[in-house]
Amino acid sequence: MTESSPKFRWLQLALGVICMMSISSSQYVWTLFTKPLGAALGVSLAELQVTFSVLIVIQTFFSPFQGWLVERFGPRLLLSAGAVLTGASWVLAAQVQSVTLLYLTYGGLGGIGTGIIYVGVVGLMVEWFPDKRGFAAGMAAAGYGFGAIVTTFPISDSLAASGYQQTLEIFGTILGLVGLAAAQGVKRPRLAAIEAAGSGATPREMLKTPVFWLLFLMMTMMSTSGLMVISQMASFAKDFGIAGTTVFGAAAVPLALTIDRVTNGLTRPFFGWLSDRIGRENTMTLAFGGEALAMIAWFATRDNAVLFVVLSGVVFFGWGEIFSLFPSVLTDTFGERHCTTNYGFLYMAQGIGSVLGGPLAALLHERTGTWMPVFSLVIACDLATALLAYTVLKPLRRRYLAIA
Repeated sequence: MTESSPKFRWLQLALGVICMMSISSSQYVWTLFTKPLGAALGVSLAELQVTFSVLIVIQTFFSPFQGWLVERFGPRLLLSAGAVLTGASWVLAAQVQSVTLLYLTYGGLGGIGTGIIYVGVVGLMVEWFPDKRGFAAGMAAAGYGFGAIVTTFPISDSLAASGYQQTLEIFGTILGLVGLAAAQGVKRPRLAAIEAAGSGATPREMLKTPVFWLLFLMMTMMSTSGLMVISQMASFAKDFGIAGTTVFGAAAVPLALTIDRVTNGLTRPFFGWLSDRIGRENTMTLAFGGEALAMIAWFATRDNAVLFVVLSGVVFFGWGEIFSLFPSVLTDTFGERHCTTNYGFLYMAQGIGSVLGGPLAALLHERTGTWMPVFSLVIACDLATALLAYTVLKPLRRRYLAIA
């Protein structure tokens, strides 16, 4: 199949999805490692959750530079390096004897590796599919959401049978090799095709606009909501009395995490596709408002194991689409020429959300002794973002495009 073939871009999408699947477990199964790592290292949950924040902060705050590297040196080399670093972060973390070294390995190396792949793949897909931007970004992001489906139960079983050290070593090696293999076939569209779509705003120009900073605020609030759930689920499930229960013959927490990966993956191409048809802001209002309602119902029925599992999936169906909607609306607004680097700047909001939803949320819970204020704050973030999308972002972006 040649690069000029109409089917070639679909091959690129498939390889991008595999790359994304290979890095997703670093974020989405982290909660399974918190208990054994906390016991082995003798640290509190709030201290341990700094690892999660380091992972996301480095993944996101380095992403503008990583996006520039992908544009400058090509995706194959950079995505290969990202896969190797991601796998190495797990293998090295298996040997650490202090939480500081855990921050540096699982958090630091993992953040660099996953960030290169994440921003690189999303940037490439919006270039390959200018006519289906929401759907393509959604499919790429779906790989990140879906990836942990195939690892959640195996990692949970391995932790119980072999401990966290062997689990980190085995799965780190496997995931690194899968990502490395997929990266060998990834290419960027020919520069002429990108130039034909228009030059677009440079990062410097974009950062001077109110539209970008509104998008940054909105993505920060939505990231806080979802990352709180991702990083804290095993902890609040224990407090709610769910951790030791079974649902449909399976352990409740791993089952919830698996269902979450399904809905978190499905929502990304679905709402990306929907936004291609009814508009980005309208879709944001619908999806973000839906997540707020699901979070309310989830917390209200928190002592019911079946509803805990089912509603966790509904919550993620209302959250995961941020990774298709935000890159799509950003590229719609500021053009394709610098879209990978530009998205790197917006993706930094995910890093801020990891701090707010990770250690600070854990600290708030420790200080108050209840998850009520944590859930109340993230529900408020969801509702505020839904309202901002329709009442502020929509007219603001329309005015910017009229004069751009």
